[in-house]
Amino acid sequence: MADSMRIFDRRVVRAHRDRAAARFAAHGFLFDEIAERLAERRADLGREFPVSLALGARGTLGTHFTADLSAALHPDVVCDEEALPFGAETLDLVMSCLALHWVNDLPGALVQIRRALKPGGLFLAAMLGGDTLIELRHAFLEAEAASEGGASPRTSPMAELADASGLMQRAGFKEPVSDLDTLTVTYPDALSLMRELRAMGESGAALARRRGFTRRATMLAACERYATLYGDGEGRVPATFQVIYLTGWA
Repeated sequence: MADSMRIFDRRVVRAHRDRAAARFAAHGFLFDEIAERLAERRADLGREFPVSLALGARGTLGTHFTADLSAALHPDVVCDEEALPFGAETLDLVMSCLALHWVNDLPGALVQIRRALKPGGLFLAAMLGGDTLIELRHAFLEAEAASEGGASPRTSPMAELADASGLMQRAGFKEPVSDLDTLTVTYPDALSLMRELRAMGESGAALARRRGFTRRATMLAACERYATLYGDGEGRVPATFQVIYLTGWA
């Protein structure tokens, strides 16, 4: 894969999922919620899909089998979303719950998914969008600028809704639809949010991420900025999760 297409370190993405697998059930509320919403969209169609795949093993989608980058999550098929092992026109349905925002070549992955679908097959997915964790991003930008004289990427780059339908069309899907939903979750403090992201396997894995430990002063300053900018009257802080839904037919 060309270097220009490499945004994420896929080895780190796998390592994060491996590390989170053992306690994911206790921290995977976001995946459970989005999986339920995807399942409702599938049910609204009122039709059966004889051979269905969940691309990503976090979140219960009720498909016939699952595939994931991490063997520790016990999928039926261990594979990379960037190099799918499925033959052409072998699947009736592909669903994906919050996995595709870690793919380097998203257009290429969508093409592979479309090719694996039988004519009339359905692709239904949810991925995190660009405003996800915007509060955390702003807090760290201000804290690093103040304490270190500069800033480094703290959250991963993500797709925008405006790009989603275009990517689906480029991949060859018919009747592509993309829409947006936003969930806001509150935490006792910013550290609690960061611990939960780690426990979900959603820590940063961008190639441009900062390496090594964050300075204690920077971390404390970021937590303080987070509370000052976004904290409510009860001392809790919000975290935004922007979810882009994708629907398309082969």
